[in-house]
Amino acid sequence: MTETPAAAQDSAEHDAELAKASQAKLHHYDALRAANIPTFVHIFRPTHKAGDLQKEHEGLGAGETTQQAVRVAGRLRSVRNSGMFMDLEDASGKIQIFTSLKDPTPRQVLDLLPHLDMGDIVGVTGSIRRTPRGELTIDTQGLELLTKSLRPLPSKHYGLADVELRYRSREADLIANDRSRDVFRMRSRILRHIRQTLDEKGFLEVETPVLQPIPGGTSAKPFVTHHNTLDMELFLRIAPELYLKRLVIGGLAEGVYEMGRLFRNEGVSVKHNPEFTTIEIYQAYADYTDMMTVTEELVAGAAMALHGTYVLPYGERTLDFTPPWPRRTMLDLVTEHTGLDLAAYQDDPAAARGAAAKIGVGVSPKANWGQVVEAVFGEKVEHTLIQPTHVTDFPKDICPLTKTHRANPRLAERFESYANGWEMANAYSELNDPFEQFSRFQEQVAQREAGDDEAQYMDEDYVIALEYGLPPTGGLGIGIDRIVMLLTDSPSIREVILFPTLRSRPGRESLVRGRLGG
Repeated sequence: MTETPAAAQDSAEHDAELAKASQAKLHHYDALRAANIPTFVHIFRPTHKAGDLQKEHEGLGAGETTQQAVRVAGRLRSVRNSGMFMDLEDASGKIQIFTSLKDPTPRQVLDLLPHLDMGDIVGVTGSIRRTPRGELTIDTQGLELLTKSLRPLPSKHYGLADVELRYRSREADLIANDRSRDVFRMRSRILRHIRQTLDEKGFLEVETPVLQPIPGGTSAKPFVTHHNTLDMELFLRIAPELYLKRLVIGGLAEGVYEMGRLFRNEGVSVKHNPEFTTIEIYQAYADYTDMMTVTEELVAGAAMALHGTYVLPYGERTLDFTPPWPRRTMLDLVTEHTGLDLAAYQDDPAAARGAAAKIGVGVSPKANWGQVVEAVFGEKVEHTLIQPTHVTDFPKDICPLTKTHRANPRLAERFESYANGWEMANAYSELNDPFEQFSRFQEQVAQREAGDDEAQYMDEDYVIALEYGLPPTGGLGIGIDRIVMLLTDSPSIREVILFPTLRSRPGRESLVRGRLGG
């Protein structure tokens, strides 16, 4: 996008203002150092939080005072009347500070006030009152500078409008943007709800390797690294699935789960980040229909825990997470949206490819029947699935880790859950026959050798594990970042990942470098 001359001038003026503010802060820092006033202290122990005090004294009338002594610490969000009035903010909320500019205010406090700036972190000691105008206030008896802020805080206009700044300097975004703080606090509550729900159902949380010798558990491009001591190639995990099922085989628990980061060396979009968070869940003596119920309990339950309702806005849409969600087969949805009965071509991949081409869906000349179905679904159906829906019964060709469908040997007992046109969960009745699993891996190896770099590797260790015996098991993976997006009305995955992956941007320079050089 080309910047207009007016916008360029506006931005230049803003940059000049920031430079001026930075110099003013550095001037105050120098003055404090010259006066031997500490600028970065070791410790301050608050007794109260600002937000707690606001709640505790909701009934305190205008003009009323208390004898309650408090110690509160936080960042200055405004400095007014030469420091007589300041707003202090901590993680819980804000409170006003009043400091008399006359005796009996201690001399060290009066000496400090002229050199305080918005953004400084201070500790205040005093008593609580409510001003005649109704503002809850701490009457200062002692004031300490705990940390001198050298960089100007982002302005509400520029700091929040510059999306690149928000993602690259998340600390600045969190300082300036109440919405960002709210989203990440809600994210934490969602994660806590999911864990509590599974723990209460008797699942055991576990941890499996992030560095793996074989990138297994799904079809995706991995990040590759090298271990020097062992002189071996390793991969950042694309899924923890195979390790988690080995824990079920070992009898560690009948239900296990892991929440953590996965890494896929693929594209970036509003729905995709190379590093993202999922939860994978495995339950013995269950199948994919049980996993549909678990999905609804976790996602709809998180919506209720967060908002007190299953019906939520997302952009201009309204999403209804009320369980149970509709269950539709992939083939039925394809027929409904395209008029194409791909089931009729399940033994003739070439004819399936031709039928797809006639409706404008191009596929590889080597695509098997399942890959054709997947491609048509992706282009013609996926974006239409706005309300939460379970899409069931995938072609077995594209499900190398899934049990064959009990009613149709060309299908697999797999579902994906969609909302707002996005996949948010993926689940199987887990394949536990070592003979069939070995054959499926062989098919994947053949596809890899034919040029499909996302096809899976042979994992002999996993086949050996299956030879000990995996009970009938249902498995489920949920994309945490997308769930957080949906439940917080966030339009991009970068809004819900604290530090998303960004292209490096040279040229940024600290104020300290400008002062010290080097």
